[in-house]
Amino acid sequence: MKKSVIIIGSGFSSLAASCYLAKYDYNVTIFEKNQTIGGRARQLIKEGFTFDIGPTWYWMPDVFERFFADFDKSPSNYYTLEKLNPAYSVYFGKDDYITIEDTLEKIALAFEKEEKGSAKKLNTFIEKAKSNYDIAIKDLVYNPGVSPLELVTSTTIKKLNQFFSNIKKDVRKEFKNDKLIKILEFPVLFLGAKPSDTPSFYSFMNYADFGLGTFHPKKGMYQVILALESLARELGVTINTNASVEKIIVENGKSTGIISNGKTYNSDIVVSGADYHHSETLLDKIYRQYSEHYWEKKTFAPSSLLFYVGFDKKLINVNHHTLFFDVDFDVHAEAIYDDPKWPENPLFYASFPSKTDAYTAPEGKEAGIFLIPLAPGLKDTPELRDIYFEKIMTRFETLTSQKIKNHIIFKESFCINDFIKDYNSYKGNAYGMANTLTQTAFLRPKLKSKKVENLYFTGQLTVPGPGVPPSLISGKLVADLVLKHNS
Repeated sequence: MKKSVIIIGSGFSSLAASCYLAKYDYNVTIFEKNQTIGGRARQLIKEGFTFDIGPTWYWMPDVFERFFADFDKSPSNYYTLEKLNPAYSVYFGKDDYITIEDTLEKIALAFEKEEKGSAKKLNTFIEKAKSNYDIAIKDLVYNPGVSPLELVTSTTIKKLNQFFSNIKKDVRKEFKNDKLIKILEFPVLFLGAKPSDTPSFYSFMNYADFGLGTFHPKKGMYQVILALESLARELGVTINTNASVEKIIVENGKSTGIISNGKTYNSDIVVSGADYHHSETLLDKIYRQYSEHYWEKKTFAPSSLLFYVGFDKKLINVNHHTLFFDVDFDVHAEAIYDDPKWPENPLFYASFPSKTDAYTAPEGKEAGIFLIPLAPGLKDTPELRDIYFEKIMTRFETLTSQKIKNHIIFKESFCINDFIKDYNSYKGNAYGMANTLTQTAFLRPKLKSKKVENLYFTGQLTVPGPGVPPSLISGKLVADLVLKHNS
């Protein structure tokens, strides 16, 4: 008789885990608290506009290819990918921006215009970053974080010094132009920490950016969630929505099921893809691995203030992805990591998917997503949200030389309180736990409970870390561990 697995949550890691476990011949049922699946990667549909509520960047296409190949499939079986050109643009002041195009050769030319000799340095930097990518993404990140020995290979020993230097130091050693420095330091923000706290080895994110490029799934990132759902259902997975989980049941030191909406559901194995901290609160205190003090002292990736805006006209002087780095990056970073508070002058990011994809907005109109990174745990009020919307709209108008405030049809916001309410997110963080040196690999919260037999965890607070590709990998890692301990 097949063993049964209950999975809590339906984000990328949970859906990925469900596919692998079903393939390994387990009877898999997902319980999702919200009305729709996807976890943080849900959709907002309003007045003919379609917005990705969560992730909007599609990087590391090879990880998606590898995932679907494990099921003799390809992403193209489920959705259409378009490589963006330009990948994104970065504003540093009024009418002052750098455009990052779709090949390293073009990017090197853009660098050379800003700083003589930087093209050659960039090529060398990206060559090293590719070497790190090959080691990390093709090998290291597919380890379950059980032992420090996972990091010790003939190739990583040669790169040991890269774990004790940092991205900020490496970039500034080679490049002097402040704009180029900001562009090269930007990708590690996806890892949830300051460049000064991110080991040099993580330069592989620069290769993901400049070497592999930025893609867009037609109709948006939610198509990837729908692809995972489709694959899961093909494999026999059952998905329950509006199914909040109140408790993980433990009998004689072993997980035996859950209580959802007041009803008991039995299973041989429980996997939680919900927020790790929240998942442990579903256990009696005696069975929790990590104390409140443990979580309190960890470095969490930022939360975000997000706005989803429908415009009644097409916007100019922006690309699908546009970054606004016209203020001091270090001051904003301090407000996130060192002295948590609302930043006076925030950096922000904007996505206009309708620049690429007509599906996302009615004809002649524009869909805009705006994101301000924030420290998790801050006070979040409607008044603060409105103040910051006004701040970034005013700057946006000045920087891009256009009037837009009077062309807003509607705006919806999402911030710390919503991350907590919708995702049970610890302190309302948006991306999980940062990948700093002391929070890498085996030093992250474990995939397998040390206190409860047949209880497992997956997602961005465990290995490999924040981001969509790592979440897919996390789903595979936890499924492999379940198979290893229950076969």
